[in-house]
Amino acid sequence: MSTETRMTYQWSPWLRLQADMNRLFETFFDDLPGQRAYAETYPALNVWDDGENGYLEAELPGLSAKDVELLVRGNQVSIQGERRIPEEKAATWHRRERAQGRFTRTLTLPWEVNADKVEAKWADGVLMVQLPKSEASKPRRVPVLTA
Repeated sequence: MSTETRMTYQWSPWLRLQADMNRLFETFFDDLPGQRAYAETYPALNVWDDGENGYLEAELPGLSAKDVELLVRGNQVSIQGERRIPEEKAATWHRRERAQGRFTRTLTLPWEVNADKVEAKWADGVLMVQLPKSEASKPRRVPVLTA
């Protein structure tokens, strides 16, 4: 066994302990939603298209339509708002994972949106948006001429 291999083997438990401690401190404050900002992935979204229109579905549980603002410009769609969770003054918290505060999520779509024809509907904490493609974004059949 080489000297280098022997030293690595000898220190192996300490190196594992150090890695475990690093992981512990990296996630120590994860249970304190007041200490962390919303992730870039809030709200959870599904986006798809059928050729003519694009669709965006956003999960926003506990919010109402008046808590959310939808902005469309060119090929970008932004959802923003604020989630407020009432504080229980006399409560003893044992775990708090539901974050509160302002959020913004902006997507760049692979097509231009006809902003004048966008429709948004709200049902059961889910925002459903129909994003019609602009005429310039729709594929066009081009005849191929022979020489």
